[in-house]
Amino acid sequence: MTFSIHAIPAATVDQLRRTAGDASAEWVASGGEPVRCCLRDADDGERLLLVNYEPPLPPSPYRETGAVFIHAQPCGGPADDGYQAQWRRRPQVLRAYDERGWIHPASTTHDGTDPEGALARVLAAPGVVKVHSRNIAYGCYMFTATA
Repeated sequence: MTFSIHAIPAATVDQLRRTAGDASAEWVASGGEPVRCCLRDADDGERLLLVNYEPPLPPSPYRETGAVFIHAQPCGGPADDGYQAQWRRRPQVLRAYDERGWIHPASTTHDGTDPEGALARVLAAPGVVKVHSRNIAYGCYMFTATA
């Protein structure tokens, strides 16, 4: 199965930069922070913002807002729509959603050894329309995957 990985859209990132206000923090990267606007780890010294972000879902009880890192200035977005190499060994929660925006029973975790295979299996489950990858320890949103 082929699928696409989606970062936070550039227009949304621009809006987050403009409107985050008191719900954000400026951050100088120490290196390794997962940056959601370009789907890579930050380099030491990069200027970031830690902001609240709500991944889009239809109105449902499962909508969530959480903290994510974005670049303080425009960065050009991800290099491609595949699984990013720097994140391949990270264990993740794969939270599957149906068309209503409800969590689907195909939701699972993976240990980082075959993230593409894990995503393909979840996306192949009947009724799954999207998957949010999330940090296993903090629960932070990483990206959305669609078939």
